[in-house]
Formats: sequence, C-alpha cells, structure tokens
Amino acid sequence: MSTMLLSMVPEGDEVVIVSFRGGSRFVQKLAAMGFVPGTKVKVEKSQNMGPLIVSIKGSRMAIGRGIATKIEVR
Repeated sequence: MSTMLLSMVPEGDEVVIVSFRGGSRFVQKLAAMGFVPGTKVKVEKSQNMGPLIVSIKGSRMAIGRGIATKIEVR
C-alpha cells in the first residue's frame, strides 16, 4: 500500500501514521502530542486553507498544514 501526506487525506478518512519528514526535535514534538508511527488518525475537518482537525487517541486537535505535509500516512 502506498503512502501519502496527512495534508492530502480527505475529511472522514482514517489513516495510520507511517513516518515523518523532519529532524529529531520535530519528531519529538509530534510524539509528545501522540503522533507516533502505527497510530490511527482520523481527519475530522480539512479545508483548502487553515489547519486540519484530527482525532488521535481519543482527542481532537488542530494541526497546521505545514506540519501535516511532513507526516506520511497509509
């Protein structure tokens, strides 16, 4: 199965985090927010502009598009 960026996932779809495109500090920051490889993420809201609203580990949070373009999912 091929991967894509979290920023490209349509609203309502659930995906699994595969990897990150960033340095160790970036990866540590994401891990502190619950974003680790193997974790399921559901895109609740994704508009052309502005942040994505995602559900992860029972919580909803907003993440910027810049961050979402560095998270690879399948």
